[in-house]
Amino acid sequence: VPNSRETVEYALVLPGKDNAGTAVYLPIDAKFPLEDYRRVLAAYDAADAAAVDAAGRQLENAVKKAAKDIRDKYISPPHTTDFAILFLPVEGLYAEVVRRTDLLELLQREYKVCVAGPTTLAAFLNSLQMGFRTLAIQERSSEVWRILASVKAEFQKFGATLERTQQRLNDAGKELDNLVGTRTRQMQLRLRAVSDVAPDAAARVDGSGDSELLPDENNG
Repeated sequence: VPNSRETVEYALVLPGKDNAGTAVYLPIDAKFPLEDYRRVLAAYDAADAAAVDAAGRQLENAVKKAAKDIRDKYISPPHTTDFAILFLPVEGLYAEVVRRTDLLELLQREYKVCVAGPTTLAAFLNSLQMGFRTLAIQERSSEVWRILASVKAEFQKFGATLERTQQRLNDAGKELDNLVGTRTRQMQLRLRAVSDVAPDAAARVDGSGDSELLPDENNG
């Protein structure tokens, strides 16, 4: 918390940002009410119902005090989340607290504190991370739709340009067909005329056509 000397044991940096653009932290603090927990275990072993009830109340008070300490020292929106995690590092202690549903509801309602144990902390943080990812996707959904709309507009422009280009290619193809057809017919006519003349010319220049050569009058 800014301007505070109280330092939480763990501050998890969340992917979100506050309005000022600074990081938002999730406070995680471990508490060890082991003496109260041992008294509960001893009462269970002794099968003393009154002792179990008394030790249970002491444990609940210790957990409430820990939650209040976390709330007062480490929760300060918007610098932090509006809730914190109370980590109970002993599995049996965590199980004993969790089975007291009224206590858990009170911790969340009055102190904004969630309880986690060794086997549940990772799952809790993974769920929290997925929640923030979902929120980020929802926040960016409008941006995605804008991009899709822009791509759609560009694709429509591309389609219109492609159609015009295709039309030009078709027109050019028609002009090329006309040009090739006309010129080809003209060249074929000329070549046919050449082929018709060729036999007569050949007859005049072969050996049997000497009679076609006129004598030189000057040379007799």
